[in-house]
Amino acid sequence: MKNKRYSKDKKQLLSILKNLSFKKQHVILASGKTSDYYFDGRISSLSSQGAYLMAKIILDMIKNDKITAIGGLTLGADPIIGATVAISCKTGTPINGFIVRKNEKKHGMQKIIEGPELKKSSKVLIIDDVVTTGSSTIQAIEAVKKIGCKISRVIAIVDRCEGATENIAKTGCKLESIFTIEDFNI
Repeated sequence: MKNKRYSKDKKQLLSILKNLSFKKQHVILASGKTSDYYFDGRISSLSSQGAYLMAKIILDMIKNDKITAIGGLTLGADPIIGATVAISCKTGTPINGFIVRKNEKKHGMQKIIEGPELKKSSKVLIIDDVVTTGSSTIQAIEAVKKIGCKISRVIAIVDRCEGATENIAKTGCKLESIFTIEDFNI
């Protein structure tokens, strides 16, 4: 966090992430890569204070964008979507949420995207908790593009700085992160 000026909310969220979600241990990531540290973003995004701060920071980031929906690939994005949608109702600019399934549902309506119907005119924000290579985020981007929505923003809570920015750029989208691995002094 050296030489970076953070708002009170970002300082609090970083502290929560460090205390709840960051673990120094050897793991295999969703990307297949191995790492000596792990971020379990759901622990922070499912805590009341963490969820609130994530939603508040995201809503501040997109306040001038006229976003109509926020969503991402299940499961990392789910609690962030729920918190942001709920808090947006109090801001005077409510936004809907949606969840992108990893695979199309085999029964019922056989949807890949759950939530209020997205229209081609929808301006959406794709969200993720932690990105490494960006493959989960790209899966959500592709599903939303397939139905013709405009992706206005792509935001991750934490970018591990292992290729996600470059890979997401190949989709025509720009990844923004609230924090990067550098903020955790690794």
